[in-house]
Parts: sequence; C-alpha cells; structure tokens
Amino acid sequence: MRQHLSPKGTLVIVGGEGGGKLVGSVARTLRAALLSPFVSHQLKGLIATAENPADLLELKRLIAEGAVTPVLDRTFPLAEAVAAIRYVQQGHARGKVVVTL
Repeated sequence: MRQHLSPKGTLVIVGGEGGGKLVGSVARTLRAALLSPFVSHQLKGLIATAENPADLLELKRLIAEGAVTPVLDRTFPLAEAVAAIRYVQQGHARGKVVVTL
C-alpha cells in the first residue's frame, strides 16, 4: 500500500485479517507500528471502539457532500457471502467488499 503514498504520506491501517491466535486481526497494525520509525511514511493504526451515532451522521454528511469517497471494490448478494469472504482472503479486494441483504 505504501507504494501509492506520496514520499511523506500517511497510511492508516483499519482492520486486518490473519495474524494467528496470538495477535489476531491486529497483526497488520502491529507490523506498521514496528516499521514506521524506519521508513519515510507515517504508518498508523486505527481501531474503532464503538459506533457513535453522531459520528456516523457526520460521516454520512461528508460522503453526501463528496468530501469523503469510500472505495468499493465489489458487492456480493448474501447468498454469495462465502465467495465474498474468499475474495477478500485471497487478496483480490482493492477496496471494501460489501455483502448486500
């Protein structure tokens, strides 16, 4: 992901996968924190603790105004949820993958 940043850009890791039993889904965030002092980019992790309705409304407003554009790779119907999970696990996703109800 760093190859797409400007030379002094910031990469914010949100979520993750894999990592095994010891560190679970925070493995990517931990690797970023350990690597950050040695590269020109700032690598930071973001872990959400709970949804805040006011924050979600603000995010909705920003998206509606075009100030924030979510990157969506593809959508899958609920009946293909297993295929969606495989798609993400195999590293094909280049944005968020959405399962629709």
